[in-house]
Amino acid sequence: MARTKTIATLGPATADSATIERMIRLGVNVFRLNFSHGDHDFHAKLIKIVRKAAEKLNKPVALLQDISGPKIRITPIEPILLVEGDLLYIWRKIPPEGAQNSVSINYPKILDGVSIGDHVYFADGTIRSTVRNIDSDKVAVKILTGGKLTTGKGVNLPVGQTELSAITKKDKLDIAFGVAQNVDLLALSFVQSGDDIRQAKKLVEKAGGDVPVFAKIEKRSALENIEDIISAADGLMIARGDLGVEMGPYIIPVLQKQIIEKSREKGLPVIIATQMLMSMISSPFPTRAEVSDIANAVLDGADAVMLSDETTVGEFPEEAIRVISDTVNETETYYPWYREFVELRDNRKAIAAAAVALSQRTGVSGIVTFTETGLTALMIARQRPEVRIIAVTSNEKTYRRLSVVWGVEPFLVARNYENSDKAILNFYKNAVRQETIDPEEPFIVTISRHSTKTGTTNVVQLVDKQSIKELKVLAEHC
Repeated sequence: MARTKTIATLGPATADSATIERMIRLGVNVFRLNFSHGDHDFHAKLIKIVRKAAEKLNKPVALLQDISGPKIRITPIEPILLVEGDLLYIWRKIPPEGAQNSVSINYPKILDGVSIGDHVYFADGTIRSTVRNIDSDKVAVKILTGGKLTTGKGVNLPVGQTELSAITKKDKLDIAFGVAQNVDLLALSFVQSGDDIRQAKKLVEKAGGDVPVFAKIEKRSALENIEDIISAADGLMIARGDLGVEMGPYIIPVLQKQIIEKSREKGLPVIIATQMLMSMISSPFPTRAEVSDIANAVLDGADAVMLSDETTVGEFPEEAIRVISDTVNETETYYPWYREFVELRDNRKAIAAAAVALSQRTGVSGIVTFTETGLTALMIARQRPEVRIIAVTSNEKTYRRLSVVWGVEPFLVARNYENSDKAILNFYKNAVRQETIDPEEPFIVTISRHSTKTGTTNVVQLVDKQSIKELKVLAEHC
């Protein structure tokens, strides 16, 4: 079983129940719902299909709501074919009738931050330009790399942190919808600081939810405030498309490694996103460079890799998932297992570290962690033990949410027992019956002795062959 998780974005090419079932069987752990496209009715339909398929297959599958944020886009225009040397005029208001090579954008105030000589990119960087002139009505840019510019194409401008909120009016409505639909994870686009995350969490709470909020790292200002963002967020998504346009493509591999390293320190799950298998939108086979990109994300320590256009509008969505699965499985044969973190006075992290260290020295088959919120499982997973991590919970939200965390195999039980012996016995009986564990193999347990409250884990226990014998005897009489 792959430790690095697979996320697939749903769209027109993958919106039916049969395809979604096949995607789960192929190894998809999380489905992303892209709220830059589709209305609430469309997403509600997808949520219903995914939940039904996961229940049918008895698989923990999470739903990730990715809200659109304040993406700067071209307002409605007739298509413009631009060639090198052309001048394009970006107007602060609707261009005058008959104006040639003229467009406007949905956030014209952003133009206040540009200067002569700045680069402006369109359509994910495929059309490139430089600022030649600025006046009160418009900004003129000279085209360096041409292409066809159409309505809705994205615009990237090299401005620092702006007053533009990361959460739009549409986003607020989408967040309330997501909470009502019981989504498992929320990704916040164009995050600039930890305050953006804290604002999103307040909106989630106001809507009556407790959905973990992931920060999408795709702006220069996010990198400048990365420590604050990591402190506030529940996870990160490195969205390399917009980030690569803003920062340049050559620095992205280094930034990816640095951000993952910082997140591992805290135990935050990290998703690597954008252009993993772009060639497979129209080809059944990947390029070697794409396979290497996936492999490097795995070796960097990412919790999950994500497909976008490949599974929303691509011609070969299932083949793309197979490529992810095959690449991850092969790469993990060369994985840099286990890293010890030195902790100071943090009981949860100390318990997790003790469990991993004990597993290293005893040759057990896995670590079984009893958890209500999933935090102990996160702390174990961040050390990347070579043995299995089975997270036992009676909380269905935790059961699904842990699907995004590296190496964690969520295991749902009907109830938690305050008596740890009963809890272990209950797990053992169910896990043997479901063929989740080998009844003869010892394992490590982390559990709370007399409580099911979060943060009370206080026992690391080796369930060895003698313990297993006793469990078998107890199981026969229960």
